[in-house]
Amino acid sequence: MVGPMENTSNISTAVLSDTSWNFWNSLHVLDALFVIFVIVLTIVASKFVDRLIQHQFEAASRKMVVDETAYRMIRHTTVAFVYVFGLFLIIMRFPTLQNLSFAILAGAGFLGIVVGLAAQSTMSNIISGVSLAIFRPFRVGDRVNVRNDYGKITDITLRHTVVKTWDNRRLIIPNHVISDEAIINWTIEDPTVCWPIEIGISYDSDIDLARKIMVEEGRKHNDTITFSELRAYDEKFSDDDVYVLLTGLGDFSVNLTLYVWVRDRSFAYGTGCEIREAIKKRFDKEGIEIPFPYRTLVYKKDLIAEHENSYIGQKEGKEDF
Repeated sequence: MVGPMENTSNISTAVLSDTSWNFWNSLHVLDALFVIFVIVLTIVASKFVDRLIQHQFEAASRKMVVDETAYRMIRHTTVAFVYVFGLFLIIMRFPTLQNLSFAILAGAGFLGIVVGLAAQSTMSNIISGVSLAIFRPFRVGDRVNVRNDYGKITDITLRHTVVKTWDNRRLIIPNHVISDEAIINWTIEDPTVCWPIEIGISYDSDIDLARKIMVEEGRKHNDTITFSELRAYDEKFSDDDVYVLLTGLGDFSVNLTLYVWVRDRSFAYGTGCEIREAIKKRFDKEGIEIPFPYRTLVYKKDLIAEHENSYIGQKEGKEDF
């Protein structure tokens, strides 16, 4: 038989066991709730900081000229620090994660080498992004040619640069790639562009008349720059604002190139197309011919007949002799 004392002891042990189990369960639940709370708080804080910096930039832009490239880099860096801080809070909550983090940071073993190699591309992009923000070979809003594409720089992040192309595509180029590329920046320092327009005329046409028409139509367009405006950009400018050069003597045409100065690269292509159309219409009125390619076709039967006639003629000549 079981005595009263033994029953009391068993009941106490069972109560303690249930209490311990409930404590550990509650501990795990608290840890999970803490992680969820930190994640949500980090996301909300990052959104708040991002909008706060954007609001401050817009307010400062109304009063002074602010470099958008540096602003975007500061904005992305600040948001990244918010996420890093949230990760740090989660790591400090769990001793196991603390020991693992300290081992990775302090150790120089195989795991550190693997992590370093895995993060090599990411670190290269971050360092290149900071370098682009400091040295600024291009800025947000600049018009550039990169990798045979023309577009506008719309964003520079810690990882990549975004280029919006003329046909509304988005080129996402890693920073370490674009920092090693040779790019054409149409906007930096001086936005004006000397744009060539090539047109061929026939050999029978009057070159001087064609040159006169091309210069007149080039100066007529609203988006071309006058000589006085060019001197405002550069006082040393001594050439004419619009001029035509004979750039080649082709198989069927005399090639003339009209050079006009345009205020900005963003509409230089459209300006060139409109001027080319106006020149074509003037050429039609003034009698300047734009030639078609000429080809002489010789059929095989004609060659055989010609060869036979030539052979017969030679034979008859020998017989007469």
